[in-house]
This record gives sequence, structure tokens and C-alpha cells, in this order.
Amino acid sequence: MASHSIDPRAHGDPRNRYPTDEEFYASDRPEHAALPEDRPRGGRTEFVPLKHRGTWATVALVAGIILLILVGIALFP
Repeated sequence: MASHSIDPRAHGDPRNRYPTDEEFYASDRPEHAALPEDRPRGGRTEFVPLKHRGTWATVALVAGIILLILVGIALFP
């Protein structure tokens, strides 16, 4: 007998009734569990272009990081 099996003397015990997966996961759900989509697919007619940071912002960020590294090397040789 495996250590995880039910004792054969307890097969008639009503406490040994385990719900199915569907019953277990449905026990705490509301009646209408379907949620509306937060990003509906299709049906969108207007086009909204993606907004990216400007090229200059990226260049400034990279230059700032390089400057920080050079200052760190200069101050702590």
C-alpha cells in the first residue's frame, strides 16, 4: 500500500469525498465568471500611432551614461 492512498477501512467515510477539479475551481467563482476583454481584438477603426521617445533623448541618455563612467574613472583611478 502506498503512503498516499486512502486506508481501505475508511472508504465508506463521507469525509473522504474529494471534489473534481471543475467543482474545486468553480467553488469560489461568481455566476458569470467571464470578464470583458481589456484589449478587444478587431473592430478598431481609428489608427493611433505609437509614441516613441525622440532620438535626442536616447542620445542624451547614452551620452550621460558614458559621461558618468568617465567621471567615475577620473575620480577613482
